[in-house]
Amino acid sequence: MTETTMPADDLSAAPQRHSRRRGTLLFLRDILIIFVVALLVSFLVKTFLVRSFYIPSASMEETLQIDDRILVNELVPDVVGLERGDVVVFRDPGGWLPPSADPEVPPLTAAADWVLSLVGLSASDSDDHLIKRLIGMPGDHVVCCNTLGQMTVNDVPLSEPYVTLPAGTTDVSELAFDVVVPDNSVWVMGDNRYNSRDSRYNREQPGNGFVPVDNVVGRAFVISWPTANWGWLDNHPEVFAGIPGPKASE
Repeated sequence: MTETTMPADDLSAAPQRHSRRRGTLLFLRDILIIFVVALLVSFLVKTFLVRSFYIPSASMEETLQIDDRILVNELVPDVVGLERGDVVVFRDPGGWLPPSADPEVPPLTAAADWVLSLVGLSASDSDDHLIKRLIGMPGDHVVCCNTLGQMTVNDVPLSEPYVTLPAGTTDVSELAFDVVVPDNSVWVMGDNRYNSRDSRYNREQPGNGFVPVDNVVGRAFVISWPTANWGWLDNHPEVFAGIPGPKASE
């Protein structure tokens, strides 16, 4: 019987092929672990720290443009308190947004959007939220307009550089109002004052135009897209400086 022997070269190459295969598998395992960890970290950041939204309307022009993408600090208001002038994203308190049907989206697109929304890179629920500027804190007395067309908070007139008004208009609101913000609520208005369905126009809704603090998702702090509009969102503390705290109820 003839005995077949493997060439010496083949004997030495077999361990090398096994080593390369094992190295490839370890590399793929490490890549998978890195991907899963990155996905988990992104999910935690999106859930507890930062979230992305897009701007669907002109109510905040010229501060924000339609289709701008913004990043929202979700530590506000649970960890970091709200302040007058903050640009806040909040869930519809009820009746502010018209009913809308979900658009038909191809399954592959819907799946990709769902994955991106997990890490905060998609803003699939922006249609369920609104964005306005916080004007009145709980207990504040907010009135418009005085003889100069200004709004006042606790009797202090506001000079608002961020407001967009029609040409020739001086009143910062076409609708007069005189409100006291209830506890655990805020009064919000769009910067595009004559084109914003904000607290003024929702007085007949269940919340009387006020937004519960619990509905506030966070404070918008930066425009992330498009790059041409990139910038920090200012809450203009100089506008609200010197406003006293609300008067104690009698």
